[in-house]
Amino acid sequence: MAAINQATASNASGRDNAKLLQRMPFWSALLLCTLITALCTWALTRHWNAPKPLTQADINAAVLHTLNTQDLPSRAARAAQLIGPSVVRVRTQDEDKKNPQGEMQDSGVGSGVVISDDGVILTNLHVVQGAKRIRVTFADGLESDAQVVAVQPENDLAVIKASRLPDDLQPATLGSSQSLQPGDEVVAVGFPFGIGPSVSAGVVSGLNRQFGAEGKSIMRGLIQADAAANPGNSGGPLINMAGEVVGIVTAILNPTSARTFIGIVFAATIESASQGMGISPF
Repeated sequence: MAAINQATASNASGRDNAKLLQRMPFWSALLLCTLITALCTWALTRHWNAPKPLTQADINAAVLHTLNTQDLPSRAARAAQLIGPSVVRVRTQDEDKKNPQGEMQDSGVGSGVVISDDGVILTNLHVVQGAKRIRVTFADGLESDAQVVAVQPENDLAVIKASRLPDDLQPATLGSSQSLQPGDEVVAVGFPFGIGPSVSAGVVSGLNRQFGAEGKSIMRGLIQADAAANPGNSGGPLINMAGEVVGIVTAILNPTSARTFIGIVFAATIESASQGMGISPF
């Protein structure tokens, strides 16, 4: 008897569903079928197109492909690009005694590096010492007068400040020379003979060197490097491969009267500058 009741109930349920479908408008039924089909299609697409997790072999293959197909910049080029916006040309002027009007004439050229966003520039003392007027040219071409605000004669260092600044002035990142080792790569950026900015690369040749030109005090604790430098490079930054300033190019060894680079350049460490001028190097 129970089986007969279940069969009767099932038949009744089926007749009710059939009646429900008959009463459902055609477009509603079509919309329902379309939604079901779309959901099924989406589920199958998600299943078959799910991304596979990357393996180390995939990553290695991608890196190798890039190395084989792309011309990547050298480490020195990348470092130079980082410091480039912070390097300035420093030009000094004195009165032209031959001109009765008392006009100014160029008397020297050197380099400098911006160390703060308010226009403070680190350079060599011998670049700006005694000058009647100091002019700096920023990376974007803007020229400005500058004044000496601090000096450190024992390390041939000077701090100057520009009166006009570019809108997008980018100060250099100061590093540390403490981690340098002989053989480490370094880059010098500046204006040799006023040409530049010019880039030269080399390695650290030695540390804690001493140097003193005739008639001048001996500078100590210098970085010795073989990155090419010439007159005009003085005051420019010596940087590591991260583009951080680790020294200020100060002198080149000149055993002859040629006044040109023969393989040895000296740079005052950035720590030397910070100790005497209240600058935090890192």
